[in-house]
Amino acid sequence: MATNISPHAVVDPKAEIGEDVQIGHFCVIGPGVKIGRGTKLENGVTLVGQVTLGEDNHLFPGVVVGAEPQDVSYRGSETRVVIGDHNIFRESVTINRATEKEDGVTRIGSYNFLMACSHVAHDCKLGDHIIMANATLLGGHVHIYDHATLSGGIGVHHFSTI
Repeated sequence: MATNISPHAVVDPKAEIGEDVQIGHFCVIGPGVKIGRGTKLENGVTLVGQVTLGEDNHLFPGVVVGAEPQDVSYRGSETRVVIGDHNIFRESVTINRATEKEDGVTRIGSYNFLMACSHVAHDCKLGDHIIMANATLLGGHVHIYDHATLSGGIGVHHFSTI
């Protein structure tokens, strides 16, 4: 299958788009974005800042990845989001890029399932095979190890480890 970009999407020419990527209507893809092979972006997905998406990810409508961290100490430095392969991010998931307080990377592994309205704050580190049910909110600097399941409608306090 060939790469398919909707004529209604806005994709910066500096973005790196892999083979077999599908980008739906009204998506916005910034210049620092790299999208791996076979990834599918449904309509209305926004990828901004320095974002690397691995292969075969599926992002549903309204997902926002790479927005500035919601941290009053953040001063605009070049931090980033790195996401592995085979993840599913359902409607309105938000993932913020990091601050300078750790290694400058918000990182999500592979084979994760983040359900609708979940939030991954700045500097979080998520392993592989994690399930976050609807409206699960992670504060900054949360670290979650492989195979964790978080129920819906919960908030995880910043600097926590699961």
